[in-house]
Amino acid sequence: MTESSQKKSTLVMKFGGAAVATPEHFSRIADIIIDRRSEYSRVVIVVSAMGNTTDQLIALAKQVNPDPPRREYDMLVTVGERISIALLAMALAAKSHEAISFTGSQSGIITCTRHSDARIVDVRPHRILSVLDSGKIVIVAGFQGVSRVGEITTLGRGGSDTTAVALGVALGASRVEFFKDVPGVFSEDPKKNSAASLYTHLSHTQALEIVLRGAKVLHSRCIELAQKNNLMLHVRTFQTTEPGQQGTVIGEEKRVLADPLLYEEEC
Repeated sequence: MTESSQKKSTLVMKFGGAAVATPEHFSRIADIIIDRRSEYSRVVIVVSAMGNTTDQLIALAKQVNPDPPRREYDMLVTVGERISIALLAMALAAKSHEAISFTGSQSGIITCTRHSDARIVDVRPHRILSVLDSGKIVIVAGFQGVSRVGEITTLGRGGSDTTAVALGVALGASRVEFFKDVPGVFSEDPKKNSAASLYTHLSHTQALEIVLRGAKVLHSRCIELAQKNNLMLHVRTFQTTEPGQQGTVIGEEKRVLADPLLYEEEC
């Protein structure tokens, strides 16, 4: 058995805005990606916009028009993720690992026609699969897709989480890992209550209940999509790789692919 055949198949990793807040952060998460790639033969990364970039773009739009057209709003705010994917590919190249970045539309993320709060109705990852077959890392812009009529759409705030899970579903990933600025899912907000308990394992239903009570660690839509497809999620921190910092596992590692694959409902 060759070294590559001993590796697990496909991993999707998602990094939010806090993980790519500064140029220095890109080098740090590139190291995390390279480390995980030693275990998985195919790695797909989903990234959000840097820090407060999306908020800044929204504020800019409203300076020009307090009620901007939704189509043009989506064209503007998707810029943030495109910056992140290009910078991360550059950071990986600086460490001698070739990566190719894709927008949501280039990745084949098909949505309904509703702007600013679209739903993912299909994923056609042909270009992603071709790049993975060539042995490269794939980086995808979160939070965005393309409608059935060819318009750029966004998924609403927190939509990058849903992007990651939808790609995990489409690519038959064994899990989706979310790298946060907290160690995992807690009973309460650990930034407000230092005595909050860290959960090591939750069912999808339990995780969804916690999020619907107000926890912002994951978007509820991504958990619902993972539950429909029995896809395991893993919430971890990007701030340390020390042993024992294993985060929170959501669901079970018993993926059975649905036929057809299940995505979100039409708008």
